[in-house]
Amino acid sequence: VGNSSVLTCPPKSNITMVTWKISPKVGGPCTLGYRADQNKTDRTTCSDSMNWKFRPDWNPALEIRQVGIAHEGNYTCNTTYHLAVLVPPRLALYCDGHGNPVCEAAAGKPAAQVSWVLESNSTPKEEGHDNGTVTVLSKFTAYSTNMTNTTCIVSHPAGNQSKSIAC
Repeated sequence: VGNSSVLTCPPKSNITMVTWKISPKVGGPCTLGYRADQNKTDRTTCSDSMNWKFRPDWNPALEIRQVGIAHEGNYTCNTTYHLAVLVPPRLALYCDGHGNPVCEAAAGKPAAQVSWVLESNSTPKEEGHDNGTVTVLSKFTAYSTNMTNTTCIVSHPAGNQSKSIAC
């Protein structure tokens, strides 16, 4: 999410027309087209964040700037791509009212995996959001009470994070 993505259109010989057919999960379909015989481009209902990366007569690659969750879906130009958007979770580690460490991996996509450096009998709770992201909450429950520092580890395809706290 937030980055640019470029999808290539596999070349075919003697192309007179190139069309990107875009079917996002959110919103209606759109198309980007180019006709070589008229050197003309055309677009129907595509957002401004989607456009040709280069001149379409030279390279008909599609660029999506500032990728968001709404861009997820199928993109077809001689081949079909399925664009899946990863959203890194926001990591928060704090102490609850009983002095127990709580690790929160907020609004990630897909859901993050939360674990602790020391073994805990915690069961993470997941809360889904309307935009497709998931918040995972894990409370550390120690087997012994003589601990001073606890580390939470958040594993996610967009990158791993860790934080330590003393409650």
